[in-house]
Amino acid sequence: MSGSLWLTPPKTETPLPAIPRPRRPAEPARTPDGGGLADDPLDELARRLDGFVAVAVHPDEIAALLESDGMTDEHIRLTYGRADSFSLAEDLYARVERRHPEPAAPPSGAWYGELAGCLLRGLVFALPGLAYVLAAPLLAGGHGRFGLPAGTVPLLAGAVTGWVWNQALSHRAYTWLGLGDRPAAARALLTGAPAGALAGTAVALATAAPGETPAAVFAAGQSLYLAAATVLLVLGRERALLCALLPLTGAAAAFRWDLPDALRAGLLLASLTASVAFAALVLRPGLRRDAGGRGGPPRAASLPYGLFGLGSGLLVLHAGVGDTRVSGAGAVIALTLSMGPAEWLLYRFRDGSLTRLRTLTTAREFRRAVTGTLVLCLGGYLTVLLALALAATLAWPGVPWPTLPRLLTLLLIGTVLWLGLLLQAFGAVLSAATVCLLAAAAQTVESVAGPVAAGGAAAVLAALTCALLVRPTAHRA
Repeated sequence: MSGSLWLTPPKTETPLPAIPRPRRPAEPARTPDGGGLADDPLDELARRLDGFVAVAVHPDEIAALLESDGMTDEHIRLTYGRADSFSLAEDLYARVERRHPEPAAPPSGAWYGELAGCLLRGLVFALPGLAYVLAAPLLAGGHGRFGLPAGTVPLLAGAVTGWVWNQALSHRAYTWLGLGDRPAAARALLTGAPAGALAGTAVALATAAPGETPAAVFAAGQSLYLAAATVLLVLGRERALLCALLPLTGAAAAFRWDLPDALRAGLLLASLTASVAFAALVLRPGLRRDAGGRGGPPRAASLPYGLFGLGSGLLVLHAGVGDTRVSGAGAVIALTLSMGPAEWLLYRFRDGSLTRLRTLTTAREFRRAVTGTLVLCLGGYLTVLLALALAATLAWPGVPWPTLPRLLTLLLIGTVLWLGLLLQAFGAVLSAATVCLLAAAAQTVESVAGPVAAGGAAAVLAALTCALLVRPTAHRA
C-alpha cells in the first residue's frame, strides 16, 4: 500500500432532529346511549385528527399514522365504509383544509454553533493521523506481504476491526441516549469499548508476521485509542479529545527535524494516556448499576451499522492507495477532515426538508424542493472535499498534483460516503452498508475497477436516496 493508514475514529451515527408525531387517534364517537356509531364517524375522525391532517403534504402520511395505530382494513370497512387505510386517508386529506404553519425562526447564531461543533469533530477525526508521522521511524521498514510495506497488514487488520466494532457500539450507545438513559449508554460503552480494544489488538497480533512486532504494538495502541475516542465522541466530549490529541502536534517538528525516538514515543504515549484517562472519567456514570434491569435495544439492530463502518472504512483505505505515499495520505486527510462539514450539511438537509414539509401544500412541490436541497448539500460537500484535497497537496511542496481520474475517484468515494451517512440517518443503513461493501469488495478484487465501482455505488445510493427521501412520510418521526 503506497498511501498512509491514518488513525481515524469511526464516523458515529449522529441523531438528526425530527418533528413529533401526533397523538394516536381516538376511537370513533358513539351516540349518547352508547348503542352505536355517530351518524358520520368519518367527520368525527377528521375532527380528532384535524391538527395532523391539516399539515400533511400527502395522504400517505395520514395512512401511515392510521396503520401505526392499529387500524386494520376490516375495521376501516366496518366503521368508515372505506376499502383500506389509503382510501380513508385520501378522504380525510380532501375533507380537511391545508393549514401549514410558518416555520419557527432559528435561534440567533444557531447555525454558527452547529458548524463550529461539526468542524471540531472533523478536526479530532483528522489529528490522529499525526501519530503516523511520529511513529514512522519506529515501525518496521522494508517490504511486507502482498506487495505492501512491512507492518501494513496488522495495522490494516486492527483498524478495520476497530471501525466495525465501534460503529456498532456507537449505534447502541446512541440508542440508549435517544431513550433518555445516559447511564445505560455509559454502561454500554464501558463494556463494549474495552472489548473492541481487545478485539483489535488480538487481530493485529494474529496477523503480524515475524519482524512486524513494532507495527503490531502500534496497532494495539491504535485499537485502544479508537475505543477511547468512540466513548468521548458519543458522549459529546470532543473538546476533551482535542486536548488529549494536542501532544501529537509535536509531529510538525518532525517534518523539519529528526526527532529522537524517545521523544516520538513519549508524545504518542502522552496522547494515548490522556485519551484513555478522559474516557475513563466520563464513563463513571456507567459504574452505577440499573436496578430496573431493562434489556435495552436488541444487539442485532446495531449489526448493519457495523457493516456500514466496514464498507466505508475500506473505501477510505482504498482512497489512500496513491501513486506516492504522500498523495495517498492527502486523499485520506481530505476525506477525514471533510467529515465535519459533511455532518453539518446533513443537519442542513434535515432542517431544510422539515421547513418544506411545514410550508408546501402538495407532494409535487415537496419532491422538487427536497431534490433541490439534496443537490445543494451534496454539491457543497463535494466542493469542500475538493478544496481540502487540493490544500493537502499544497501542504507538501514538490508533490505532483493529483490526476483527473484520481480526483474523480475521490469525489465519487465522497459521494458514496455522504449519501450513505444520509441514508443511515434516515434508517436505511442496511442498504447503504450493502452498497458500500460491494464497492469495497470490487476495489479489493480488482484495484483498477476503483472509479467504476465508486461510480456505480454513487449512482445506486443516489437512486435510493431520491426514492426514499422525496416521500413526506420519510421525514416524520
